[in-house]
Amino acid sequence: MDIKLEVVTVPVSDVDRAKAFYVDQVGFVADHDQAVSDEIRFVQLTPPGSACSIAFGKGISKMEPGSLQAIMCVVGDAEAARTELASRGVEVSDVDDQPWGKFVYFADPDGNGWSFQELPDWSTGAGGSGQRPEN
Repeated sequence: MDIKLEVVTVPVSDVDRAKAFYVDQVGFVADHDQAVSDEIRFVQLTPPGSACSIAFGKGISKMEPGSLQAIMCVVGDAEAARTELASRGVEVSDVDDQPWGKFVYFADPDGNGWSFQELPDWSTGAGGSGQRPEN
């Protein structure tokens, strides 16, 4: 059985503010913005190169705004991602260099927490196998 994660709902308090943050500052692509009624609005955005999108809006989630933490995306270069986010006005952490990757952290205007991870070169010291180590 194949299972594909395609959409993660992010709880926000102000749809227009969240859309501007994710599109203009983080660089996500706006896929859909549909107001079904005065009570329901659905916005879907996709990080460039991702097969998974985020969604938020009005009347689509019972989660408290800012309650989603530890959303992780993978980037090719954590330092470059940090530089780009900072240049777009995002308050972003310094690069956190760990054995399992390099990370930068930031939050949206509601406090939903994100990390961008640069994966380590799994083949380093593995005899050139290119395989991820087993846990």
